[in-house]
Amino acid sequence: MRLYTFELQGTQRIGAECQGKLVDLQAAAARAQQERTIAGSVDPSLSDMLSLIRAGDAGMRSAVAALRFAIECEGDASAWTLVRSTVRLLAPIPRPGKILCSGINYLSHKEENPNAVLPESPFFFSKLPSAVIGPNAPIIHPRTTEQMDYEVELAVVIGKIMRHTPERDVMSKIAGYTILHDVSARDVQFKDNQITLGKNFDTFAPMGPCLITPDELKEPGNLRLRTLLNGRVMQDGSTRDWLFPLPKLLSSLSQVMTLEPGDVVTTGTPAGVGVFRKPPVFLRPGDHVVLEIEPIGRLENPVVAET
Repeated sequence: MRLYTFELQGTQRIGAECQGKLVDLQAAAARAQQERTIAGSVDPSLSDMLSLIRAGDAGMRSAVAALRFAIECEGDASAWTLVRSTVRLLAPIPRPGKILCSGINYLSHKEENPNAVLPESPFFFSKLPSAVIGPNAPIIHPRTTEQMDYEVELAVVIGKIMRHTPERDVMSKIAGYTILHDVSARDVQFKDNQITLGKNFDTFAPMGPCLITPDELKEPGNLRLRTLLNGRVMQDGSTRDWLFPLPKLLSSLSQVMTLEPGDVVTTGTPAGVGVFRKPPVFLRPGDHVVLEIEPIGRLENPVVAET
């Protein structure tokens, strides 16, 4: 499934894509319950994405049942079927749990960074849930930075608790995948190695456009990633360039901390970031940034000045 969080009439909802439209899962489930095609009351996990993920396999079964009803229903589906352009998409998980970002995990990114050392094991830094925004929401250019940079990253959403998880069990713990834009203020980040501050200005974690479940993305280690700035391709890489594959990456992290359903872990960025270009290229107010990872889609955001 391709799952979305969207806002309709001021209310946050979750939907699944079906034939180019969005099925409001809670509304479809409510109608299915009325018609007794789904037993019992409407599953409360269909109210928001974090609840759905934390409900585990049972929640996903409820989502599949609601989507199946919507597909098979022969009556008027207007009560639960929406045109995507008529709703405001939010980040798939507007307020996730922990956000852990992999540092250098692409050989090409290491090679473009003259000060980088090839890591012997994965390392991570954190982004804060308060930095998350959704598709088309503005990235605010802070007055305190002159070096705002872009990074496209494949993000993994944890679906089941991971603690000391062996590599062989990692893939079964994943709820899905999305795109995360790791926006950075490089002059803050590189000053006294303040990685946390440089990565966590408000709006510095655009996420979306959807959460795609593992049954529809079977090879995360073979995906093309691109960043386009005002139509110009700035990053064009592949997850085949990973230094540490996904099982290694998540297993290593789970040796340090418990990963919980709804946590987000990113997997690094390929070469082409602005700070290492000659001359450097940084984001400015008025810019438009597009991140692409197929089959997830496109994450687009404008850049605006802080007021």
